[in-house]
Amino acid sequence: MRFANVSGRACLVLDGRAVDIAEASSGALSSDPMMTADLANHPGLQALAAAMDPADWPELRQADLGPPVPRPGKIIAMALNYRGHAEEAGLAIPSEPHVMAKFPTCICGPYDDVPIGALDMVDYEVELVVAIGRRCKGVAGKEAWQYISGLTCGNDVSDRNEQFRPPVRQFSLAKSYDAFGPIGPTMITPDEVADPNDLALSCRVDGELRQQARTSDFIFDVHYLMAWLSRYVTLEVGDLIFTGTPGGVGDSMDPPTYLRDGQVMEVQVEGIGTMRNRIVAGSGAGTGAGEG
Repeated sequence: MRFANVSGRACLVLDGRAVDIAEASSGALSSDPMMTADLANHPGLQALAAAMDPADWPELRQADLGPPVPRPGKIIAMALNYRGHAEEAGLAIPSEPHVMAKFPTCICGPYDDVPIGALDMVDYEVELVVAIGRRCKGVAGKEAWQYISGLTCGNDVSDRNEQFRPPVRQFSLAKSYDAFGPIGPTMITPDEVADPNDLALSCRVDGELRQQARTSDFIFDVHYLMAWLSRYVTLEVGDLIFTGTPGGVGDSMDPPTYLRDGQVMEVQVEGIGTMRNRIVAGSGAGTGAGEG
């Protein structure tokens, strides 16, 4: 199944059309997009979807789409989880996952503007994002998919100045400014794709291809990440895992190339869809150290 946040309401999507889940179920199912994590395997929703004709549903409009998981509890992000990204950074392939956090207020929609204020070292990172659908702790890798409600597309927008400046590298802070976490445009259940560990993903800036890879280039696949993370923390319904970005980030170009006012990031994950977010300079972003 495929879900979307349409004007703040949970909708089921099929063939470019969307139906309001609460309205279609006469109020039996919730309208809150956060509830799609619980609803993904709900037998009532599956029966409802099977009985409906998508031709009767209204067309899905991009302008109405918000983040499919608008209020995540935790956002866990992975660094250096693609071989190509580790190699371009001149770093050894890690022997275990490198974990950081993004704060939940960074989340924005798939077509929202991303304000950067006066920042001049902002970068893009296309990522596959996993949404947790069941509370879990100490899950075995082979059981991981039982706890995943959906997959979506993410862009781990990052302020490289804040991320790398001395005396302390602020990875989490640099990735958590408002709107530095676009996700969407829809969320799919894992059974919608043949193998979530082998999906194409890409990022373009103003139409220029910057990143292109497959999730088969993961150093640690989704099963492993779920098992490893749940050894340390309890994963709860609505948590998100940004699974890492492939090579091709602007910071590793020669010379380094960062995002500028008016540029459009186009981020795509196979089977999920494409996000388009415009960079907007001026007010409204985290100011970074020594500014503001």
